[in-house]
Amino acid sequence: MLDGHIHPDYADVASTLIRQIPKDRHAGAAVCVYHNGTSVVDIWGGIKDSAGNPWQADTTAPGFSTTKGVLSTLVHILVDQGKAAYDDPVAKYWPEFGAHGKESITIRQALTHQAGLYRITELISHPREMLDWEHMKFRIADAAPAHDPGGEHGYHALTYGWLVGGLIEAITGKSLQAVLAEELVDPLKLDGMFIGMPHNELYRRAELTQGVSEPAKPREEWQDNLLMWLERGLGHLGVELAEFNSALNPFTDPFDWNSEEVVRAIIPAANGQFTARSLARMYAMLAGGGELDGVRVLSEERVREISQVQSTARDRVLFIPMHWRMGYHKAFTVGVRAPEAFGHYGYGGSGAFCDPSRNLAVALTLNSGAGTPMGNSNMPRIARAAIRAVDRLRS
Repeated sequence: MLDGHIHPDYADVASTLIRQIPKDRHAGAAVCVYHNGTSVVDIWGGIKDSAGNPWQADTTAPGFSTTKGVLSTLVHILVDQGKAAYDDPVAKYWPEFGAHGKESITIRQALTHQAGLYRITELISHPREMLDWEHMKFRIADAAPAHDPGGEHGYHALTYGWLVGGLIEAITGKSLQAVLAEELVDPLKLDGMFIGMPHNELYRRAELTQGVSEPAKPREEWQDNLLMWLERGLGHLGVELAEFNSALNPFTDPFDWNSEEVVRAIIPAANGQFTARSLARMYAMLAGGGELDGVRVLSEERVREISQVQSTARDRVLFIPMHWRMGYHKAFTVGVRAPEAFGHYGYGGSGAFCDPSRNLAVALTLNSGAGTPMGNSNMPRIARAAIRAVDRLRS
């Protein structure tokens, strides 16, 4: 059963969501779709926690890398306000960041994952270090790039948050959470968008059904030999599994994403808490040329600029071309074409994107699922249903 509202033309979106909510575990989800600046889908259902509490209209869920799209939008707002420029060095605003050959890394390179600072395993020795915002800003500022900045792309799976979040604080002189509230949450009247959830909002959150990142188990000799053979073969194709591990696996000890201290920490590449409604409204603003409900957040020229693909090269960490915009990747869909769509998806299946050519914005939040760092098939299938609905209306 789903709650909320849905325009009849978008019934397939609801059918898709129903099929995606597991019936055999405490899982739930929410989807919100905006078309031409109007909410046409706002639905939710299932279970939000191990106690069996139902998903509510105001339930937030962990977004993992979906958080990166929110963070990137804040940078574009600051650039649009004239407070920075994309080709400015990060160190212009954050002098400490210029250490170890990073003095020329630009904001554009940071946003497009070209800074070479993705190796989280070289920055920390224990995952609990990620809970300390000031410590992690220091670690990223003091890091050395893995390659010449600007030459290649490597997905900053976890480090993006401290790199770009630290830049935002350096530009504004304010806390990241204050900038988020002032530039996005308040103007767009977002009902649930947090990076570091306040204590008085914790009652709203959904618990992940698979919430603990575990350290890798010791391998047997045959497994080591198989992995060595696989790495050697992939190496001939230019794929380095070690880079994937260095960017995504700092978990030398169990790390519980459901724990209160993790949810309240500031990990801006990974632990945003969102309602689907808030994500959809933010992307609806982008789909509408920077404006929603009469509130202009970005200029039309800025939105056109940030929607431009910066690179189609293969990513060193994810091994595939991500078609990076500045802070967003192409919107992955199933069975439909959306070449102008962009956004960000996250581990576990959440995601959000906009398609300016269709004036469409789509967001999915959930507390179940696994898969790749860029999510699984959940978001692409929701995207397909929404895009097909719009295309039927236009035909």
